[in-house]
Amino acid sequence: MKKILLKPETQRFLFFITLILFLDQITKYAIYSYFSSHEEIIKVLPFLNLVLVWNYGISFGMLNDIEQGQLILSTLAIFIIILLIFWYQKTRNSQSVLPIALIISGAVGNIIDRTNYGAVLDFIDFHAFGWHYPAFNIADSAIVIGAFMCLFIKKV
Repeated sequence: MKKILLKPETQRFLFFITLILFLDQITKYAIYSYFSSHEEIIKVLPFLNLVLVWNYGISFGMLNDIEQGQLILSTLAIFIIILLIFWYQKTRNSQSVLPIALIISGAVGNIIDRTNYGAVLDFIDFHAFGWHYPAFNIADSAIVIGAFMCLFIKKV
């Protein structure tokens, strides 16, 4: 039997994807399990709550009312994941490992939600001084952090 050896940067790439995806899914499972039997909001800090919000669209509830929206959004996410994998393969830049892995793991995490629940489970609820940010999750955070990191890497 032939052994397949992965390059260290590919190993890191797969490790980051697996880690972020695991953290995203385990936190969503914990929130879903908790709110299945409790209705109250969990107040973590004066400016941070844990809630259960079903997002049927994309960020800030956009595209909530589009028929077949889940299929369209999941298909678009898969297409973007494929593009990112090709991009990563082409660049082979060690600086791009983490940002691209963050974006891919976030997209996959939200695709899993859309497939399992028909919506994305959001639960992190920030608010301060009368300002209230829409709820989000670990996958959303990974996508945003990865995208910002890409902006600051010269050869992504």
